[in-house]
Amino acid sequence: MNSTLDADLLVIGFGKGGKAVAARMGRLGKRVVVVERSARMYGGTCPNVGCVPTKGLVHRSHQRRPGDPAQDWYQRSVGEVQSIREMMRHGNLDALNGIETVTVLTGQASFIDAHTVGVTTADDRLTVTADTILINTGSEPVTPDIPGLATSGHTVTSTELIESTTLPRRLAILGGGYLGIEFASIYRAFGSQVTMFEHAARILTREDDDIAAAAHGILAGDGIEIVTGAQVTRVRDGEHGATIDYDTDGRQHSVEVDAILTAAGRVPATRDLGLDAAGVRTTGAGAVEVDEYLRTSQPHIYALGDVRGGPQFTYLSLDDSRIVLDQLTGEGRRSMTDRVVVPHALFMTPPLATVGMTEREAREAGRRVAIASQPVADIVAMPRAYAVNETRGVMKFVIDAETDEILGAALLSVDAQEIINTVALAMRHRITAAELRDAVYTHPSSTEALNDVLATVIRVDEA
Repeated sequence: MNSTLDADLLVIGFGKGGKAVAARMGRLGKRVVVVERSARMYGGTCPNVGCVPTKGLVHRSHQRRPGDPAQDWYQRSVGEVQSIREMMRHGNLDALNGIETVTVLTGQASFIDAHTVGVTTADDRLTVTADTILINTGSEPVTPDIPGLATSGHTVTSTELIESTTLPRRLAILGGGYLGIEFASIYRAFGSQVTMFEHAARILTREDDDIAAAAHGILAGDGIEIVTGAQVTRVRDGEHGATIDYDTDGRQHSVEVDAILTAAGRVPATRDLGLDAAGVRTTGAGAVEVDEYLRTSQPHIYALGDVRGGPQFTYLSLDDSRIVLDQLTGEGRRSMTDRVVVPHALFMTPPLATVGMTEREAREAGRRVAIASQPVADIVAMPRAYAVNETRGVMKFVIDAETDEILGAALLSVDAQEIINTVALAMRHRITAAELRDAVYTHPSSTEALNDVLATVIRVDEA
């Protein structure tokens, strides 16, 4: 059977941005078709295999008491997290299916031409035509080209790892970026022996040396073995696990592990979409090429979220939906150029949250820089850190010495993922460091640390 559906809007991929546009347009009475290739991914990466399950594991990994068996606690935690994931998956599906003019299809979509997409479901082949099309297919993990890695029976993706109820006794992580560090922190807290391999000379290469060193110290203090300057050369499966061969400083080493997590990044998921048939251009990295309004080389086709390249964060996909909705229902003025001072958070323990320029970037930009920085343990106005028994970390602000403008911040501390939003809002509205320093905050809270940290400018140098 070959059916044909006519729609005002077709959304390919059930991610954060696409579902927001689909819901809004459906409520306006537009005929909307949403296509998702996997029934396990309604709602996109975040609630299913990304933010929600991983942060659930972060929380549960630190709830285990010394006498709780590691494997039992881990199995229980995975079950609880997957139950939350299923609740959110069904909730996302029901939210769209409950709109009268919205149809959700589960199958593989591929362009036939610029306005027509073929959808292959489990038992049908449909053709969907639409006036406007959104591509919101997200990204997929990269497997490094290391001999034996792809074929090893012990290599896992992040999705496979968090869905397994067996806690690996020895876990290797290839990559010291956000994903690698977060998973190293989670699985070490659950009880795994964790070895993290980073090709660069240090982890967190974008951050200033002092922030990266503080993070490294916390991770190493938790028992995570961090191998920097590492060149992994081969993976060999054996009777009781896998052996990883690697070089550092010209010397060869090997380590035996039970599981290998590839955390070398993700690439836009554009395979099998048939973009050429639609005349949609892609970049050299495989991302869908867009302008500042998220329009592709076909003006009626938009790309949102990870698939368009750039930073891969759920909240950017949500902001993408605002840009597209302004094109479809508003004045068409909102664009990516309006997106400034975007914060980021790495959920190690304690979390690292950053926004704006690093000290290095500010100096390279020719700014005259003032630095305010304090170890969390020394911040008198932050008793919450002691109350929750987490005094590790450091808070650092980069300030324009002439205007008192906050240029950037790196907060490695309890509740940093929340404090950074206050800092980012202040930066967007050009609130000075002095104003943020002298504001009144609740007590005891982590935000009131700003009273102390910003009162101490530890050095002022010429750029």
